[in-house]
Amino acid sequence: MTTVADVVADGLARAGTARVFVVAGDRDSEPIVDAVERRGLPVARVDRPDVACVMAAVSGSLTGTPGAAVIGRERGGAAAGLAYASFDRAPAVVISIGVPLSETEAVTKAALSITPGSAAHWIAHACQLAMKEPWGPVRLDLPPATITAPALPVATSCRPGPLAAPDPGALDAAVRLIDASEHTLVVVGGLCRSETDAAWIRPFVEARPAPVLATPKARGVVPDPHPLVIGTLDGGDAERRLLADADLVVAIGVDPREAPNGWPADVNVLELTPAAPESPSDDRVTVVGDLGLILEELAPRLRGRRSAEWDVARLHALKQAASAPPTMPRDLAAHRVVEAARRLTPAGTVAVFEHGDVWRHAARAWHAVAPGECRMSAAATEGFATVAAAAARLARPEQRVVCFTESRALRHAPNHLAVVAAFGGPVLIVVVADEGSPFTPPPNFRGFNATSIASFAGLFETALGAGAPAVVSVAGP
Repeated sequence: MTTVADVVADGLARAGTARVFVVAGDRDSEPIVDAVERRGLPVARVDRPDVACVMAAVSGSLTGTPGAAVIGRERGGAAAGLAYASFDRAPAVVISIGVPLSETEAVTKAALSITPGSAAHWIAHACQLAMKEPWGPVRLDLPPATITAPALPVATSCRPGPLAAPDPGALDAAVRLIDASEHTLVVVGGLCRSETDAAWIRPFVEARPAPVLATPKARGVVPDPHPLVIGTLDGGDAERRLLADADLVVAIGVDPREAPNGWPADVNVLELTPAAPESPSDDRVTVVGDLGLILEELAPRLRGRRSAEWDVARLHALKQAASAPPTMPRDLAAHRVVEAARRLTPAGTVAVFEHGDVWRHAARAWHAVAPGECRMSAAATEGFATVAAAAARLARPEQRVVCFTESRALRHAPNHLAVVAAFGGPVLIVVVADEGSPFTPPPNFRGFNATSIASFAGLFETALGAGAPAVVSVAGP
């Protein structure tokens, strides 16, 4: 007999879900977990619903498939985990059991309830909605009596359909704007996620040529060491001067949340986006569609057109100014730690940063060369960096993962290190300690204490080769 749990598990598998994160010990969830395992999906057990939601969000973002969490009747903390997924624009399906839909409506794209007759429809709809641009979390609630009830499997598509082709009129308007521009600036945003997007964006900026600012979530779409990548959109004076010099901003895949202050009033704006804007603006040209296809359609239209006329020396000076170390002692210490770690790690290493201004500045020292290699949540979710790093390691087992955090955040969430240890991957956690005192890791971690930035590099290199979870503590300034 096929049950509702079987239909839900089948829908997740057909959507491409890589792993299901489950709150351990919840008896009501056992039939779903059993169905998931029968369907061949890996299951990762954690102790809290917020952790399950965060790990599902990170998994979904890095694999480009719906992440999945089963939280059962657990309510405590689930909203915080869902808020993480929502702010991070992460595709996740979070399955609860008998939890009122109103409890998390504010932090999800939708809250849906399953009945035996509609199970196949709603799991397909949840997966499609989570992956519809812009991505986001969807909660699916199963009333307890329905979990083992008979259900009819229906082969409904669990992935969203392809985006519509870009409008030719909008493409022609985009060409007119670009052709009239002498100082085109490209801003790359968090909706540029795939290697395919990156493969089209880089030749576009090189052909113009145009300097690039990346939002924090889009680091690596154009490799940070590329001479045209000047800095980040939320950077300092150098980036603001570049924005002031531009006469056209080409915003490629920029989420409105990533430009909360809007664009300079006297600059033209061209939006290339996979997500139709909620509030269309009459003062800018918007081209909606698959980003690779948009740029592919623009390429022949721009052939033979005038090039941008930036002062190369000025761009170089702005890039140097944007990469200058911060001056505040704590910011500088974190920056130097990240800088040293980047020199010692191979290309492809994923860096996960704790939320906060210290790490927002320090993350600029991490040169990402591909999408997804530099991760920092936009939400005020202190303490989640370690579990996000564990999820990144599960999603990308072939890559090294380094987490940067501070002892205050680990004290705020003391059980999160246990999550890293439980999955056993060689996640390396770098802790900048408070008030100069070293952070003492749990017994199941290799521990290294650096008394200064100068001694950090050698210990970090040793920890990299440990082959197990490790913590390198660095004395604070």
